[in-house]
Amino acid sequence: MYRKILIAYNGTLESRSALQECVRLAPGPSAEIHLLAVVNPPPSVVIGEYAMVSMQGIEEEILAEKKKMEREVSDGQAYLREAGLQVQTHIEVGEPVPTIAELVDKLGVELLIVGHSRHQSLAMRWWRGATDALLVEKIRCSLLVAMDPKHDE
Repeated sequence: MYRKILIAYNGTLESRSALQECVRLAPGPSAEIHLLAVVNPPPSVVIGEYAMVSMQGIEEEILAEKKKMEREVSDGQAYLREAGLQVQTHIEVGEPVPTIAELVDKLGVELLIVGHSRHQSLAMRWWRGATDALLVEKIRCSLLVAMDPKHDE
């Protein structure tokens, strides 16, 4: 049985499938379940006197996205708690692939669960980062890819 599980979550149908897979695993009350949302900062070009305006706009955008992810993570946490699981939440700002890999290492995660849609390219955010790093090559744990068969038909 996995003792430490990390679920990458962003509120989409695909990531809800990751929650459902975690519940199906029935990890038990002693398992540590971690729910992670990654806020990916927008790319920006900051030049000369526009630096302050651009940085302020980026900070506001990140803050708005963090608030949205807080709501999503709260909903995901409630779903897992209804299934009898104890959940710790994490909201991080950064590139998804290295952020996920860093938390896997920091927490000693044994299983990472991500959602995926067959209709999205492999360049989706869980699989490839801006530096073209493959998630599966960056993590040191098992990976479960959850798909919603009803949604993908």
